[in-house]
Amino acid sequence: SLLTSWHLSTAVHITTDSVTTRVVEGENVLFLVHDLPVKTKSLVWFKALRNMTEEIAAYALPYNLSRPGPLYSGRETIYHNGSLMIENVTLKDTGFYILRTYNRRKKIISTTTMYLQVNAFLWNCGRLATSGQPTIESVPSIVVEGESVLLIVHNPPENIKVFAWFKGMVVFKSQEVARYTIEKKSTVWGPAHSGRETLYKDGSLLLQGVTQKDAGFYTLAILRTDMRSEEAHVQLQVNPSPSLCCNPPTPFPVMIQPLPQYAVEGNDVLLNVHNLPEDLQAFAWYKSMYRGHALKIVEYSTIMYSLSWEPEYNPRGIVYEDGSLRLMNVTEEDAGMYALVILNKDFKIEEAYVKFHVNKYVTQPYVQISDTTVAGQRSVIFTCISPDTNISIRWIFNKKSLQLKERMTLSPTKCGLKIDPVKGEDAGEYQCEVSNRVSSKISLPVSLAVRNE
Repeated sequence: SLLTSWHLSTAVHITTDSVTTRVVEGENVLFLVHDLPVKTKSLVWFKALRNMTEEIAAYALPYNLSRPGPLYSGRETIYHNGSLMIENVTLKDTGFYILRTYNRRKKIISTTTMYLQVNAFLWNCGRLATSGQPTIESVPSIVVEGESVLLIVHNPPENIKVFAWFKGMVVFKSQEVARYTIEKKSTVWGPAHSGRETLYKDGSLLLQGVTQKDAGFYTLAILRTDMRSEEAHVQLQVNPSPSLCCNPPTPFPVMIQPLPQYAVEGNDVLLNVHNLPEDLQAFAWYKSMYRGHALKIVEYSTIMYSLSWEPEYNPRGIVYEDGSLRLMNVTEEDAGMYALVILNKDFKIEEAYVKFHVNKYVTQPYVQISDTTVAGQRSVIFTCISPDTNISIRWIFNKKSLQLKERMTLSPTKCGLKIDPVKGEDAGEYQCEVSNRVSSKISLPVSLAVRNE
């Protein structure tokens, strides 16, 4: 055997002239040469390209000199014993590598071939196209004037390039509050910035000292590295300060509170209306933020004392005197934005909006592992597989919550766990727990054994 392939400082012994070594892009590979033929005076490393070979580097033993070839990229190092190191391998490095040794007459003594397979380092557990979209939670759901509120981003996509917050339901430059660029780690404040906002690196927005003018909808626009964009909306509801409750200067605006905001599929949701005007002429509910007959749920007229339901909602909807709407036996399709449109006595229209979410009970996830037995100083990747969306993921090691070390990397959604390099202390059982607002499940354990070499 002339060659031993090492990656991440771990040897893989060769027993034939042609072997396959698998690594992940970004790792280092060392083709270790040993037992050179006695008469070897020089050696050359080649890479096979279709029907030809191109030289990477050559080495002259008597002079202890190396010479780069046409395929030398600056990441290769050839050592005095002929070993070849390739650092930070890429997908283009995949292919056959050939080592030829020559005697002093430049005749070939031996030829040894190895195949290097470089796999892409991808978090295959990332969100698929069918997965849920990002959502935003207001904490608290209704904030008292003068206090603070945090708009938390859930289920963000991976590979975010830029995210930006806007005041309102549409993305207008004049309504931009702030934007954050991931690569530059920089925040730029927009025209709608009041000086009371704090933008965090995970996309969440903190608004301090809220006022009634802050009430309404906010939009988070996300631009990914593949140049695709996504949007999420959240409604900020502001209650007046208790000091203003006794003698409010102006009528309170209509507000709607979803009870609960995160419902279980099959249960009921109450869209609880506050401050409905007493002298209205009519009101109507719509399954959208836009008015349209096809989107109408129910309409009530105080003049005609009539209640008109759309057929789809009649069997499972209830309307109350205060304008509140109860939806029974909700499904995931019911989740989303709802609009209450009010016609007052002066024939002026007032609108209020509300959004709620519907969750299913999560199913039990399972963990995939790239290799159950890993040599020390190699890497290993765990993947938490779950068909559910809008979930949180927690990793468990030997029945306890995993304490991340510097050698450990989580994917943006925490569905992937990479340990690089692996050490003996990493051996044991790994599990993942998935949870949403209504349930949680833990996977069966998978075992990792660490082999010292």
